[in-house]
Amino acid sequence: MKKFLFVSIVFLSFALASCELTQKPAKGFEDEIIVVADSVEYEQIFESLQSVFEIEISTPQPEKLFTLKRINLSQLEKNERTKNLVIAAPLNSGSRTSEYIKAIVDSSIENKLANDSEFIAFKYDLWAKNQIVAVLSAPTMQELNNKILQNSDNLLYTFQKKSDERLFNNLYNPTYEQKSIEGKFLRDYGWVIYVQADYVVAMNKSEEKFVWLRRSPGSDMERWIFIHWIDNATPDYLTEDSIKVIRDRLTKKFYQTIDDASYVVIAEDGFVVNEVNFNGRYALFTQGLWDLNIKGMGGPFVNYFFYDENFQRVYMIDGSVYAPRYYKRNLIQQMDVTLQSFRTAAELTEERKEELFEAIED
Repeated sequence: MKKFLFVSIVFLSFALASCELTQKPAKGFEDEIIVVADSVEYEQIFESLQSVFEIEISTPQPEKLFTLKRINLSQLEKNERTKNLVIAAPLNSGSRTSEYIKAIVDSSIENKLANDSEFIAFKYDLWAKNQIVAVLSAPTMQELNNKILQNSDNLLYTFQKKSDERLFNNLYNPTYEQKSIEGKFLRDYGWVIYVQADYVVAMNKSEEKFVWLRRSPGSDMERWIFIHWIDNATPDYLTEDSIKVIRDRLTKKFYQTIDDASYVVIAEDGFVVNEVNFNGRYALFTQGLWDLNIKGMGGPFVNYFFYDENFQRVYMIDGSVYAPRYYKRNLIQQMDVTLQSFRTAAELTEERKEELFEAIED
């Protein structure tokens, strides 16, 4: 899942008001984007939209970040509670979708759509709770294609960010949160990460500054999280080579098969590093594949590597998936969202700290 560090997007209201008091939750597949467009116009913008949203990732089989599905304007009412919606048409084409766009936006937004090549009209919760709707328009078809391509990073980032928010709201449940484990991490190490009820602490090596959490060990759908930190560090650690060296060193030592005959390594293919904003910090975000050194099994992983100035620490937090019988796009997104719950003590309120400390069971 591609990440981006700096994003500047203007969010303006539609002239069409949403019925917030009676809203139901958005529905549909998390990785599906419904595009409202006339068939002929859609054919002319499809390649541009596809290049933005239908990016393939390796898990290791190829999977798409999002899939696009076109509908006619007449089908919008049946699909207006969809999680991800795009309404697209040139402003002056005379198509039904073009006329609809003019009807639902006010004159100031229409003017921006016509004259600002970087402007996209976004609306949250228009017809359903936790929904995102984007209106893509420009005076001509050529200008519309140019706008889609020119703003590809922001488009993808915005839809991914909303998807992550929905997913975290579904994952986070205080009833099934292991606050006792979280409290111990906070007390002993000065950081916390959300621990769901079905995770176990597989390793807690304080001398190695390494913690390993596992979900469903021994099953055909395992998930692994590790947190590692380096004290008295500097931002100079934050390089792509450091990620490879440190991760391989840790997994060689701790991610071994039962008979110690093999261990996890980073696969040669599919290793991508991007600069991101992680909870207000500069970080390196890695998407990659892992293998056993003798082959035979593997899967995707995501990794955040960043420097904490308050404690002069470098943190590496990492999530892996092993699910050979399943598509893994949604699983690795869940892992990514869980990693994003990581916080240091300085980022927590006093009330939250007290809540977690009180939950500790010695």
